[in-house]
Amino acid sequence: MIRILMKIWLLILGAFSLTDATGQSQACPANINFSNRTLTHWLAYTGNNANGNGPSAIKQTYDSNQTAPFGTIGATAIPEYQLSSVTGIQVVTQRSSDYFGGFPTIPTINGYSYNYSVLIGSTAISTRNSNTKGGFIRGVKYKFFVPASATSQPYTMTYAYAMVLENGTHPSNNQPMISATISTNDSVIRCASPSYYLPTLNNGNNGVGAILDSAAAKANGFSVSRQLSPHPDPDSQDPNAPHLQDVWYKPWTEVTFDLSAYRGQEVTLTFEADNCVPGGHFSYGYIAIRNTCAGLIISGDSIACINGNTNYSIPTLAGASYSWSVPGDWVINSGRNSNIINVTVGTQNGFIIANEQNGCAYLRDTLRVSTIQPTIPGNVTADATVCTGINSTQLTLSGNRGNIIAWVSSANGANWSNISNTSANYTAQNLSATTTFRALVQNGYSCSVDTSTAAIVTVDPKSVGGSLAPPSMDYCAGQNVNALLVLSGKLGNVVDWQYSTDSTNWMNFAPAKTDTSNNVNSISATTYYRVIVKDGVCPEDTSSVATLNYFSTPFPQARISPEDTTICYGYTAPLNALVSIGTNYSWANDDSLSGKGNGIIASTPSLVTATAHPSATADYILNFQNTGCPNTLADTFHVKVIPKITVFVVSDTAVVINEPLHFNATSSERAGDVFLWTPPTFLNDATIPNPTGIYPAEINAITYIVRATDSIGCYGEAPVKVRVFTTLPDIFVPSAFTPGKTTNNIFRPIPVGIANFQFFRVYNRWGQLVYGTSQTGTGWNGNYNGKPQDAGTFVWMAQGIDYTGRKIFRKGTVVLMR
Repeated sequence: MIRILMKIWLLILGAFSLTDATGQSQACPANINFSNRTLTHWLAYTGNNANGNGPSAIKQTYDSNQTAPFGTIGATAIPEYQLSSVTGIQVVTQRSSDYFGGFPTIPTINGYSYNYSVLIGSTAISTRNSNTKGGFIRGVKYKFFVPASATSQPYTMTYAYAMVLENGTHPSNNQPMISATISTNDSVIRCASPSYYLPTLNNGNNGVGAILDSAAAKANGFSVSRQLSPHPDPDSQDPNAPHLQDVWYKPWTEVTFDLSAYRGQEVTLTFEADNCVPGGHFSYGYIAIRNTCAGLIISGDSIACINGNTNYSIPTLAGASYSWSVPGDWVINSGRNSNIINVTVGTQNGFIIANEQNGCAYLRDTLRVSTIQPTIPGNVTADATVCTGINSTQLTLSGNRGNIIAWVSSANGANWSNISNTSANYTAQNLSATTTFRALVQNGYSCSVDTSTAAIVTVDPKSVGGSLAPPSMDYCAGQNVNALLVLSGKLGNVVDWQYSTDSTNWMNFAPAKTDTSNNVNSISATTYYRVIVKDGVCPEDTSSVATLNYFSTPFPQARISPEDTTICYGYTAPLNALVSIGTNYSWANDDSLSGKGNGIIASTPSLVTATAHPSATADYILNFQNTGCPNTLADTFHVKVIPKITVFVVSDTAVVINEPLHFNATSSERAGDVFLWTPPTFLNDATIPNPTGIYPAEINAITYIVRATDSIGCYGEAPVKVRVFTTLPDIFVPSAFTPGKTTNNIFRPIPVGIANFQFFRVYNRWGQLVYGTSQTGTGWNGNYNGKPQDAGTFVWMAQGIDYTGRKIFRKGTVVLMR
């Protein structure tokens, strides 16, 4: 029995010893990931590359065996070389966003969250004209022994890097650079020691002016920052040189390497940020390191959502090839030959296997995966309507598959607020606006969050009764006009009006009245009115009260005739009113009235008359009073005046015998006037606006009256005088005129028998044209350029075509007399 117990005890001890040995052989170096928030165990250095990079660079070292400020034990930051005010190396413990790249300063990559990083470098630069020659360099180193174990057991280190580099237009090997180096005591492990820089075409002169190979930079994951460089162009001699948009960044990328081949050996891990060799362009980078060294680890969901798209990844291995396998009905959509794959998840459980291999290492990992049904968000019930203020609505989610993460609500459908509730029931309380509610559901962390159908709680505003206007009015017996009550300022619908004779006991209208106005009639005592208003589901509210003060004296009664009448311009309209109740009357707007009377009604019935003679459309108000009744009956006569009709026609013309004279009359009334010429003598048609007249030798002159009559019967007239000459067609011109006098003050030609008057021109003695026209009936007033001309002789010329087609030209002189 004792032997058996001893054997069991020895087996337990052996198991513990084996587990401890395995853990030690896979343990990462202390503070490799800056978990104690300092640079403890790391060596740090700053300097410049004036003498070149590598061992020849000028450096100041901060030993890992000394405490701060000259060692790294307990140090959180190291200043730039000879710049005590600028930090060159700093442990980052709080997440923020990089100014130039916008990426986080502590990353989460493919589901793995780093907790710390170290920032190496800054935007500080040195130039040829400063006391510090060469570009700044900064770096951190960690020396450690790879735990002894079989070389077949992986010992991996994984780090992530992000960087910001300013393009220096130098040969590639002199550009700002970030590098990672793994070395043994006698050599560098090249396959695990990459350098990152902005490549150029190496075509500059004297180390500057090289063109950036932007295509290669973008292919390597770099992008141009939106932010300008903090420094003026250092390659320009202009003291006001511009700040260039030539800062590039590369977001977080994860890298791994295997040190199993160096079991039991000391290795050194170094990260360095170098400005350009001349010193005028900056570099800085972030490094984050995993505290897991037990081999390759696949990042991704171990429980995946059926039919969902998701990523699985492994840290990159420099120069490696990659291969993946997934469960049978899963589909690799992209990345089969890279370190990140995107898959569509099938229904089968199984394994995801990743392999990566380069000249230094072969790494493999297997992740067991299972599947879960996709999220079904379900439905929220039920819609409801409540009144604003104190209210309560029970909402329930049903038909969902997955867990309720939260509820959300929105009053406008665009901006949503989270509600910390993870149950299937939610009580919406005391809402003041119509609100939409949904539930957020997720079936397992790998399936996407989906949103349920919505339930809408409609919130009706509180009922507002509003105000009746006027709040008080007088009412006379038999009054049937001017007793209108109007409701305003309400919120909701009118349910009914109520009335009361004591303002205490109220009666509803029958049938119910839902209008916003009420014309009161047929009351026989002082009466009070109010309106009941209800908005949706909210309680009813009552309007203000309006009071109608009753007077037993009858309200005036009268009947006017005609209420509306139409007259022609210059005519009058009789206005009549038969008064059956009343004692007095008065007119308003009575300036164009005659025969208005004395305003007293001696007995009833009585006829009140007046005559209106307006020059334009007008309203005449006749007010009636009955002594003892405070209210007035106002009736309105509307008199429409047709505007004056003006006839337009040539008023004075001349013809020769047997010459056809074509008239053309128009009027200001455009709607189909009827024309009549009086007398109709010598006209071909006296009932049209454009008749033709031919005149014999027996007549010297004739005057027509042309009348234009509209459809109502209003008309306008104009005279036309025709003088008949027994001569042949000609242009007659007077020999003198007296401008400025009352007669003979216009010098005009008299064309007789002329069908087309072409011109009439007047010249002064120097040959200047002082007047010209081609219109008959017009002439010269003796002015030139607005100034009266001196008395004297002027030359005139006139020309026209007579009604037979013959040209007639005349010229002569005229005497201007003052």
